[in-house]
Amino acid sequence: MSSPEPRLWAIVGATGTGKSDLALNLAETLRERGNPAEIVNADAMQLYRGMDIGTAKLPVAERRGIPHHMFDVREVDEEAAVAWYQPLARTAISDIQRRGGDAILVGGSGLYVSSVIFDFQFPPRDPAVRERLERELSEHGNGVLFARLQEADPATAARIDPKNSRRVMRALEVIEQGAQTHGAALPDKPLLWHAATRILGLHVERTELVERLDRRVERMWQQGMMGEVALLREAGLERGTTAPRAIGYAQALAQLAGEKSEADAIAETQALTRRYARRQVSWFKRYPDLEWVSPGTDPADVI
Repeated sequence: MSSPEPRLWAIVGATGTGKSDLALNLAETLRERGNPAEIVNADAMQLYRGMDIGTAKLPVAERRGIPHHMFDVREVDEEAAVAWYQPLARTAISDIQRRGGDAILVGGSGLYVSSVIFDFQFPPRDPAVRERLERELSEHGNGVLFARLQEADPATAARIDPKNSRRVMRALEVIEQGAQTHGAALPDKPLLWHAATRILGLHVERTELVERLDRRVERMWQQGMMGEVALLREAGLERGTTAPRAIGYAQALAQLAGEKSEADAIAETQALTRRYARRQVSWFKRYPDLEWVSPGTDPADVI
C-alpha cells in the first residue's frame, strides 16, 4: 500500500546477509512504480574511500544506475564518528524525499543506523578533556581508563569493548561534562526521527551465516585484500583513528608487517567477523516494529 509521503526504509542485519542486494531490489521495484528511490549508506567502514574489498562495498558498475549516498566520503586517515555522520545522512535522506523518492538506509553498523532513524541526541565534545584523556592513555594505558569508566558508569562500560580506547575516552569525556551516559545505546523506548519509517531486518540461520562469513573472508584475500591494504597504507591508513582497526584491515596490516601469517590473519578475521555478526543481531533485534525478512524476499511483498 502506498504512503502519502516519501518513506524512510532501513534495511539492517548482520554482515553477509544480503542487505545491499535487497536494497537494490527494493529501489528498483519502487522506481518501476514511479518512486525515484535512492540508497543511503549506514556501514561505518564503507564511508572510507578505497576500503572496498574488505567491506564488500558494491562497485559503482553494479549499482544499477540507482543513486547511492554516503559512500567514499572520508579518507582513511580521517575520523568517522557517528555524531559527524548523523546530520549528513539525514540531509541526504531529506534531499531524496524532497525529490519525491523513498530513501533506503542500508547497513549493519547499529549505532549509525540508530542515530539516523531514532531521535538520538549526542552530547557535546570538550577538546581540553579529550586532550587530557589522550595524555593519560599514553602514560597509563587503556586499562586504567576503562577501570575508571567501570566505576563511573558500569552500564556503559558493559557495552564497550575494553580494547576500544576511542570509545572509552569518549564515554569518560561525556561523563566529565555531567551526562549520565555517553549515548552509545539504544533508548528503552526510541522515538522515530521520521514518522513514515519501515525497518526490515535480514535474517539468516546461524549455521548458514557462519559458513557465508567464513567463505566471504577467504574471498577477500583471494580478491586482493593485501594489495588493497598496501595501497591504503601508503594513503595513510595507519595514521587513522578508526579505519585501521576495522575487522580484516587490522589483520591485513599485521600480515604486511610480518606479524601474522596469511592463515592466521584470515582465521582471526573470520573469528572476529562471526563475533561481530552476533553483536549486530543482538542490537537490531531490540528495534521496535522490526520486520524480519529472508534474503530472497520479493520487495513487492513488503511495499
